[in-house]
Amino acid sequence: MKYNLPKLNAILIAVCCLIIVAGFVLMMGEPSGATEYNPDIFSVRRITVGPMLSLAGFVLMIVAILWKPANKKN
Repeated sequence: MKYNLPKLNAILIAVCCLIIVAGFVLMMGEPSGATEYNPDIFSVRRITVGPMLSLAGFVLMIVAILWKPANKKN
């Protein structure tokens, strides 16, 4: 069976998926409830690092899909 994407593109897409998931994991945490306030919801990890990592993963996903390997001339 022949795929339209080369093996390198498939590996890059898998790595980008892992980067996106890592960004979402960094954004997870305990929420603030109705009875208690959790100041961790405004931490740098949840507001800056996680979204930036996810955004980088989505941008790199576009690059990984469009990447065309150079042809080797013999």
